[in-house]
Amino acid sequence: MFRTILAAVLLIAASALAAHAQRPNVILIMADDLGYETIGANGGTSYATPHLDRLAATGVRFTHCFVQPLCTPTRVQLMTGKYNVRNYINFGEMDPQAVTFGNLFKQAGYVTGIAGKWQLGRDRDLPKRYGFDEHCLWQHTHRPPRYANPGLEINGVEKDFRNGEYGPDLVHDYVLDFCSRHKDEPFFLYYPMMLTHGPYQPTPDSPDWDPKAMGENVNRAEKHFGEMVTYMDKLIGTLVARLEQLGLRQRTLLLFLGDNGTGAGTRSRMGDRVVIGGKGSTNERGMHVPLIANWPGHI
Repeated sequence: MFRTILAAVLLIAASALAAHAQRPNVILIMADDLGYETIGANGGTSYATPHLDRLAATGVRFTHCFVQPLCTPTRVQLMTGKYNVRNYINFGEMDPQAVTFGNLFKQAGYVTGIAGKWQLGRDRDLPKRYGFDEHCLWQHTHRPPRYANPGLEINGVEKDFRNGEYGPDLVHDYVLDFCSRHKDEPFFLYYPMMLTHGPYQPTPDSPDWDPKAMGENVNRAEKHFGEMVTYMDKLIGTLVARLEQLGLRQRTLLLFLGDNGTGAGTRSRMGDRVVIGGKGSTNERGMHVPLIANWPGHI
């Protein structure tokens, strides 16, 4: 089903491209541990997701997108287009010889970038080997905190942040800058977000945000999951705004999906129905995720 839905998205895009002289930009956003029930456009009532709801209302909203129940299997399947029986090595790794969509976009003349969660192997040259010209990654050669005061690797350089920075903001700033720097050439940007994976910790918009927090074992509470969902949605809204500001919105295909179901045990509502996150389980709660495609005037 996952391959079928992605093929449908690509067919829609290909049909639009046939009548489009200029190659569009493509931004693929993948949220971490975000099940179908979390998005308002899908009937979710626990969290505010106005920007995603708007993209769904003005684009294509898929109701039957099913992926793998864990992070790495979905990521390697998505990037290679192969079933996991043909591409899987170990959790947190991908075949160093694999050909990814990064390679294919680069061969097609696109500038390519990846920003966000990596979890595909520790070799420093892997992003370039997989076709990405630029990268800003968490969990590449080491695993520092991802949220408050994080550590990232930016184009091969490890950098730790200790002045109250928020990891998703730093990655998002890189995304916005990438779009600005490459506004005059076709680009492909893969944006595997760190949000909304646990630990559920405060965001900068949370009342109990602590800029001095260090590590992933502090200030953890399930109540922060909803704040993380809303913060993720806000970031997507600022990305859309930047594309509009740059005059790129009409020639940029946006794709958004989740990598697996919501974290196990996390309770969300769809009206009167309570949905309990099932990440790690091969059932609907572990594999059913949102998928939205939006390209103004085309999709």
